[in-house]
Amino acid sequence: MTTSTDTLPGGTATIGDRPVSRFGFGSMQLAGPWVMGPPADRDGAVTVLRTALELGITHIDTSDAYGPRITNQLIHEALAPYPEDLVIATKVGAQRDDDGGWPVAREPDQLRQQVEENLESLGLDRLDVVNLRMGDAEGPREESLAAPMEALAAMQQEGLIGHLGLSNVTPDQVARARTIATVVCVQNAYNLAHRHDDALIDTLAADGIAYVPFFPLGGFSPLQSATLDTVTARRGTTRIGAALAWLLQRSPNILLIPGTSSAAHLRENVTAADVTLTEADLADLDTIGMST
Repeated sequence: MTTSTDTLPGGTATIGDRPVSRFGFGSMQLAGPWVMGPPADRDGAVTVLRTALELGITHIDTSDAYGPRITNQLIHEALAPYPEDLVIATKVGAQRDDDGGWPVAREPDQLRQQVEENLESLGLDRLDVVNLRMGDAEGPREESLAAPMEALAAMQQEGLIGHLGLSNVTPDQVARARTIATVVCVQNAYNLAHRHDDALIDTLAADGIAYVPFFPLGGFSPLQSATLDTVTARRGTTRIGAALAWLLQRSPNILLIPGTSSAAHLRENVTAADVTLTEADLADLDTIGMST
């Protein structure tokens, strides 16, 4: 079953050669607390994933480190056999320890293990998109990505990976990675108040590369702004609706992956795709980033 691209929430963009809904779904919140263990309501998590497809979402972001393995298992349980237009993007480059930490795991043998575990837990022969996660929980770091990128490019040549992307990277790392292999998407922290990637977004847009902001609503520190409240009231929407609508209007290469463990909340989030901000709204919201 495929969905008409005319009805995809947020419209359509591409990841490599794959058309996707600009409004996607991030699966991280489907795991237990601190992204460890199973969800309190497994049936509810399955319902969220199926609701995403019902709403026309064709881009799901995940990682075998979520749980670990939990979200991928849920995706497989809820959605397999997968619709041919569904794009599942996963991440490698970090694993989980017994304390819930995210230690770096970017040696070639570690990356191969992660790719194979993603394939197994998702029930796939080839991963649509694999993002190489760099840096750490504090953000990107200027470090070499040549060796891990080359390892993933080799697995792409083997047919285990369809497309390659990057996560938590600097503009210089993006440029270096593109000399090694084709990069189809970049996933970094970005939102109304965190605008450090403005120039990178514009560069990627010119080259047809998708930009996928994580923490689009502020992450662990939700966006708080009187200006946002003013625009929200003016448009008759919610803070979430206004913040996500701003991202959709910021650049056509931006793809959204807000996450939730509630089907009702997911439906509410997707209404942002129908919110149109005026030039005055956009000018007001832009001042939030200027003040941080």
